[in-house]
Amino acid sequence: MKKINAAITGVSGYLPDYILTNEELSTMVETTDEWIMTRIGIRERHIQKEPGKGASDMGAEAVKLLLAKTNTKPEEVDLLICPTVTPDHIFPATANIISEKAGIKNAFSFDINAACSGFIYALTIASQFVENGRAKKVIVVGAEKMSSITDYSDRTTCPLFGDAAAAVMLEPTEEGVGVMDSILRTDGVGLSHLHMKAGGSVKPASHETVDAKEHFIYQEGQAVFKWAVSKMADVSVEMMEKHNLTSDDVAWLVPHQANLRIIDAVGNRMGLPKEKVMINIEKYGNTTSATIPLCLWEWENRLHKGDNIILAAFGGGFTWGSIYLKWGYDPK
Repeated sequence: MKKINAAITGVSGYLPDYILTNEELSTMVETTDEWIMTRIGIRERHIQKEPGKGASDMGAEAVKLLLAKTNTKPEEVDLLICPTVTPDHIFPATANIISEKAGIKNAFSFDINAACSGFIYALTIASQFVENGRAKKVIVVGAEKMSSITDYSDRTTCPLFGDAAAAVMLEPTEEGVGVMDSILRTDGVGLSHLHMKAGGSVKPASHETVDAKEHFIYQEGQAVFKWAVSKMADVSVEMMEKHNLTSDDVAWLVPHQANLRIIDAVGNRMGLPKEKVMINIEKYGNTTSATIPLCLWEWENRLHKGDNIILAAFGGGFTWGSIYLKWGYDPK
């Protein structure tokens, strides 16, 4: 009996219409296009400006597009997982709300929070349900309204983040493609370097926490940068060594899009030329759990069945990891 793998059989994305450029950002906070491009590599980011709209609205649009693209009826979906750090509500899960908006009624669904590593954590979890036969069609949709937790008076963090959603369909295959392996890591030392100070059970919302702007992203950039460069590169090289992959064997690196210098450092450690590294941070910024599937969506027509792909991410927590993936289909 051949081994059942979970293969990606479709990918979709959704971006809000409004684009916040570095030029506009420089009228809101003391910064410049040159400063942002030199240090981070971001020129613009999409922002969900429409009042009353949350992460689920973007996620639902991505899922609807995915269902149409893969000729899947909503009732055929068995499981939907939404990695997000910007849920519509503390509860119910944003995945539940996305399922409702997309007409998915026969599935179970839940959120996970692994910060910027959320997509690879969720993809690993989802693949287990496919491999063990519990699910035939699984959707992983990263959906983030990062603008809702970004302080646009903080020049160190406000240039970084954008809003977006992107989704993949996973289905069983015996063709030797799909999710081959994953390595996931956590180190709780990251709490002090990257977090939101208030809004949880330790420090519930109050007039004082709102006035102190404690419901926005807090980040110690240098510490996070050093950890990200080291850990994303280490785990990607570890995956290559584990499966005897050389730089020639790897068709693509799909890195989390947090900082262009981090991406370059990871690619260099893996011995990959820049043309094998998916980079779209300049257009979208850091959309947290949506960055990796956004890359897959944008590069879909350049991917071929059997391509060896390494996904790599690092996020708050600290969380990090890599996935070794063999692409499941040729360009449509």
